[in-house]
Amino acid sequence: MKSGFGKLNVQDFFRVLIIAVLTALVTFLYNTMELGELVFNWKQIATTSLTAALAYIIKNYLSNSEGAFLKK
Repeated sequence: MKSGFGKLNVQDFFRVLIIAVLTALVTFLYNTMELGELVFNWKQIATTSLTAALAYIIKNYLSNSEGAFLKK
């Protein structure tokens, strides 16, 4: 069951974890391809992952159980 407007449930936090991990992976792969070498820029990876996770939490918090944004 999806959480209602202004509420979060356990599934939301599992999805946030998945979003953060995938964002870290994509950021790492992009940096590797852009530079042409294997470089771990932990600060950039962490910042991008946390930003994506926070944006996803805010989006879920402000969406109703049907997925409509800013509607009760």
